[in-house]
Amino acid sequence: MIRLGVVGLGKMGLSHLAMVRAHPHVSVDAVVDSAGYILDVLSKYTGLTTFTDYESMLDQADLDAILIATPTRFHGPMVRSALERGLHVFCEKPLCLTSQESLELAALAEEKGLITQVGYHNRFVGAFREVKSLLDAGAIGRVTHILAEAYGPVVLKSKGSTWRSQRNEGGGCLYDYAAHPVDLLSWYAGTPLGVGGTILGSVFSENTEDEVFSTLYYPDNVSAQLSVNWSDESYRKMTTRISITGTAGRIFADRQEVQVYLRDSAPEIEGYDKGWNVRYTTELTENVWFYLRGEEYSAQLDHFVTRIERNDGDGINTFASAAVTDRVLELLTIDAAAGPATTNAEAVNNAPAAPRRSLLRRR
Repeated sequence: MIRLGVVGLGKMGLSHLAMVRAHPHVSVDAVVDSAGYILDVLSKYTGLTTFTDYESMLDQADLDAILIATPTRFHGPMVRSALERGLHVFCEKPLCLTSQESLELAALAEEKGLITQVGYHNRFVGAFREVKSLLDAGAIGRVTHILAEAYGPVVLKSKGSTWRSQRNEGGGCLYDYAAHPVDLLSWYAGTPLGVGGTILGSVFSENTEDEVFSTLYYPDNVSAQLSVNWSDESYRKMTTRISITGTAGRIFADRQEVQVYLRDSAPEIEGYDKGWNVRYTTELTENVWFYLRGEEYSAQLDHFVTRIERNDGDGINTFASAAVTDRVLELLTIDAAAGPATTNAEAVNNAPAAPRRSLLRRR
């Protein structure tokens, strides 16, 4: 039985808590949060051992692993403290606000032989996992271009400040929303050579961006475009999707299904014919022991638990892979602040001055 501590009891923390408490191989032996009323309710109705101080929990609770679901700016020091005590760590995404810190934590975990995982749950969605399998099999030949998108109704009016609206807390559309499709790009295409034409635009937010647009450049002339907007009320909830073009076909995937078009030149792929094919997430997803929010959330936690039991350092989502995504987020920020790479001088000189709502120019 793996003795686990849960850190941070916001929306994701409470979801993770519900799932891991139901896991047959996990015992939740401690929880920590700064909100006393949440801890009082949990202590009264569940009997969980509660703490208001993270270090006190690490000192007093006898644990094997930690699950961290706090605002991103706390991830680095919390993860480091856990690793130094020899604890395995599952951390919500993104891992850190700098890729250098993520790489340092990945190196520390490897040195100590500890299991790490980051909560990029889309890697456990049946349709997105099928895309990875098809790419690995060369189903659509040489990939030439990828479009990664995410849209949803998160910020639909100007509103008060929370950690999600503050970039230095790990909030904003880039770190809190675009990180998901960026991580899928890292999974499918690897580390980009660079980025260009990045726009971090404000729709309603005063202190951060609500939309992210950019082009990413990969080896072998592969390109990808990123299009993300969390102020789009035409979507009922977050929708992430991927479109991939190759010399022998095309793949489109979202959480519900994967559509695959294979040309006559495509290799033979078991279960697929030439022309259009559709596979649904329901047929591509294994049953989980507990359902909440989506099978992928339970599946990622089970993957973490199983890796600890098997001492398996080769996971789907490790600190090392998360550091690649963190680096891309940094590059997008730098590129957006630099402005246009090629400018039309006449248009720039004649353009009326306009206030910029984004903080990127003022940082």
